[in-house]
Amino acid sequence: GCGSSREHAPWALMDFGIKCVISTSFADIFYNNCFQNGLLPVVLKAHEVQQLMDEARGGNHVTSIDLEAQTVTSPSGAVFRFDIDAQRKAKMLQGLDAIGETLQAAPAIDLYEQKRALDRPWLERA
Repeated sequence: GCGSSREHAPWALMDFGIKCVISTSFADIFYNNCFQNGLLPVVLKAHEVQQLMDEARGGNHVTSIDLEAQTVTSPSGAVFRFDIDAQRKAKMLQGLDAIGETLQAAPAIDLYEQKRALDRPWLERA
């Protein structure tokens, strides 16, 4: 799915209940589509990902991701830190997609529309 230019890759993962994917890197389009759809892509160092995989192979699969603290905690308790853009982090924590983000500005949009209708009444529909 890393090379997908469509949102189907994040959707497919989310359909299985996956909320976060961890890797050493992601293709830009997949990475961006993850954020647009509420799937958290986490980039860790290769040895950190390897440790997570080794622990999972050992039978303990429970890994915790704390977006607010920007940490991944392995089954054995090892903590790995990841970076994330502050705006993307805030939107993820608030559960906002592009539409939700726009709706936060609804009062300002309504005010603009009212002002525009008064200033340019010929643009209004009959």
